[in-house]
Amino acid sequence: MKISTIGTVIAAAVFSSSVVQADSSDLPPIKIDGNAFFNSKNGQRFYIRGVDYQPGGSSKLQDPLADSDNCKRDIPVFKDLGINTIRVYSVDNSKDHSDCMEQLQEAGIYLVLDVNTPQASLSRLDPKCSYNANYLQNVFATIDAFAKYDNVLGFFAGNEVINDVNNTFTAPYVKAVVRDMKKYMKSQNYRQIPVGYSAADIASNRELAAQYFNCGDEDDARIDMFGVNDYSWCGDSSFEKSGYSTKVETYENYSIPIFLSEFGCNQGVSDGRPFTEIGAIYSDKMSSVFSGGLVYEYSGEANGYGLVDIDGDSVSKNQDYQNLKKQYAAQSNPSGDGGYSTSKKHSDCPSYKKDVWEANNTIPDMPSAASAYFKKGAGTPQGTKASTQNDCGSDVHVVPAGGSDSSDSGNGNNSTSSSGGSSSSTSTSSSTSGISSHKSSSSASITTSTKGDASTKGKNNKSVGAGAVLQVPSFFRAMAQVVDLVL
Repeated sequence: MKISTIGTVIAAAVFSSSVVQADSSDLPPIKIDGNAFFNSKNGQRFYIRGVDYQPGGSSKLQDPLADSDNCKRDIPVFKDLGINTIRVYSVDNSKDHSDCMEQLQEAGIYLVLDVNTPQASLSRLDPKCSYNANYLQNVFATIDAFAKYDNVLGFFAGNEVINDVNNTFTAPYVKAVVRDMKKYMKSQNYRQIPVGYSAADIASNRELAAQYFNCGDEDDARIDMFGVNDYSWCGDSSFEKSGYSTKVETYENYSIPIFLSEFGCNQGVSDGRPFTEIGAIYSDKMSSVFSGGLVYEYSGEANGYGLVDIDGDSVSKNQDYQNLKKQYAAQSNPSGDGGYSTSKKHSDCPSYKKDVWEANNTIPDMPSAASAYFKKGAGTPQGTKASTQNDCGSDVHVVPAGGSDSSDSGNGNNSTSSSGGSSSSTSTSSSTSGISSHKSSSSASITTSTKGDASTKGKNNKSVGAGAVLQVPSFFRAMAQVVDLVL
């Protein structure tokens, strides 16, 4: 038999399995067609099978992709679990990530990366002030650090920036960041890596948010993919009982890929999370709309969502891990293209609704000082020094394009809490966004009563029912970070 024929036979055998990981020796970029992801080399539909990965939690920046030893410890576990994607919430863009990215490449694993950090993110309290040239320099420098890797599936411009009914006014600033990121990649002749948004599952505005980020005449301002942090399937639930069936109907005409950027409710379970939702997520019940998801989360923190416990170089796999591995192995992807839609018609912009949707359809102009980055590049990455400047009463110190910043001005504490960043204020009203929306690793507990919304479960509503007591991790995570910084 000719060598070329043998190669054809082997390739056919490899790709006949719908759950096999990508060829680690040649991991091609993932492309988008209609509302689905595809392998750009073999044309097969790509479903995200992954975990959220931020060992140590998010109250302090610990870059998991800058430590090659930790990657050597964890990536074999990823392979054993059978995943093809990880999501990382925050990185230090001044560090070298080449070793870890190459290890992921060899393991056949893609990366979804949030571009915000604890110190440099959009503020839910005052997004106008936090959307400035310093912030964009950090975002662009992160793009510079990762754009060269083919296994970067996409970037998230924000995570749960809208986390309630009363801060939808932040949406135009997220959309502005999406626009700026896409234009920056074009200006630097980078591969056009998909840019998306990871949304909180807020019943009153989940559909409105999806429409808003996919509407408008400016192509660059629309997201390329939409992530939903969804904890509505708890225990041995079902496609109908969990509300998954309703969400498929809600998004059935959406023109871009949707996936679960966080899932895995840990309520009402006694012997580990059963992860029975895997059978629905990777079935033709959902494949016409959803493209898989990412389980929250890899490492065990105090919030009780971890799949493994890490002790130095040692990794202990718990029952959650074993259950998830079993479910992933048992459920193959739908055959063929999964019934995806080729429609590229973007959404209509939602109308203003007081106390429900108060986002302006006019997107803010990019800060004029940031235009220099388009011409000369973002310059020297600031890493943990990067900071969102929220003091509107003072001049914003701008990192020079193409250069370095030897000054610490503009990197100090902000007057309002910003995305888990440094804050001189301990006001509990300073709810923040970006990386602070990642679950806190603190063991403290903050509760608040419901507002009559019994449809939000799992992460945002641990106890379902009108008048029930809620745990609000997003709010608590922000406050835990402020307390940690003050102490």
